[in-house]
Amino acid sequence: MTINLKHNPATDPALLLRFRDRQYAPDMLAVAIGKLNLFTWIHSRGDAETEAIANHFSLASRPLDVLLTLCRASGLIESAGDRHSLTDLGREHLVDTSPWFLGPYYAPIVDSPIAQGCLQVLQHDRPANWQADEDGSDWHASMMDEEFAKGFTALMNCRGIAMGQVLADKVGSFVADCNHVLDVGGGSAIYSSTLVAKHDHLRATVLEQSPVDRLARQEVLRHGLQDRITVAQGNMFTDPWPSGADCVLLSNVLHDWDFPEIRTLIQKTCQALPSGGRVIIHEAFLNDDKTGPLAVAEYSVLLVNITQGKCYSPAEYGAILSDHGFEVGPYQDTIADRGFLTAIKR
Repeated sequence: MTINLKHNPATDPALLLRFRDRQYAPDMLAVAIGKLNLFTWIHSRGDAETEAIANHFSLASRPLDVLLTLCRASGLIESAGDRHSLTDLGREHLVDTSPWFLGPYYAPIVDSPIAQGCLQVLQHDRPANWQADEDGSDWHASMMDEEFAKGFTALMNCRGIAMGQVLADKVGSFVADCNHVLDVGGGSAIYSSTLVAKHDHLRATVLEQSPVDRLARQEVLRHGLQDRITVAQGNMFTDPWPSGADCVLLSNVLHDWDFPEIRTLIQKTCQALPSGGRVIIHEAFLNDDKTGPLAVAEYSVLLVNITQGKCYSPAEYGAILSDHGFEVGPYQDTIADRGFLTAIKR
């Protein structure tokens, strides 16, 4: 099927993606209610610091941050700095001494396979086995398998068309003076494809590991963009990045990783760009105070279960970019609960 990459959809698919993206959130909440009895414990103390919660329940910091963000976004807790207390909604319905306690309502899913995976992640910070190979590896390891990579890349590609088209429109003025985009971890090359389709002056290089690089080349050929997009095979962490780019695109990449890996990728971005070079981070972003949006907080639960990352805020990315010599621009919304952050290398 030939796709006109310049023709945007008339509707926003956010609702349809939310059905899929929130699939882990109910089970994570069920674990907090039925396995940890977290809300009753916080209520008994009046409030609790993050460190106290982590120590009492033996929870790892990355998934605990995701759980607390989900609870804030759902209106179950409120946070002042590092201290957390229950809202009226949380006190009435999630404390086991309340006449309106809803714990039994969640009991049927508290031992589901997904809930068991959520508990494993919370306690051991190990991504669960979601659509991954049978030995329990997360999807990063599974992507080395040809069939798995093909299916997962198609999954990302189908949502990336609309997201990429709107992103390409929104960043038009930012890339007006750029010539060459390096799309790091670019998957099917859909974001590079929409960028160059919308902006005739751009060409792009996609950096991807095997076997995804072969899939990307097929997609570039399908869109008839092989004269303007090249695909380079390589590991974005361990291999040198292709040279010559004046803009780096990190689209739906950083949320797969924890802070050390994100810092590595930002450092390599800095090294790859000349002075005045530009970077675009396209993601599902949390608010800076991590009170929402709820859809992104729910998506973060999925990510913490299947990857080594989670969703982050503009402030979190911005701090790392600033540390590496970038001037950070404002966050902007796009479509489907996504948005982007831009920065310019000083």
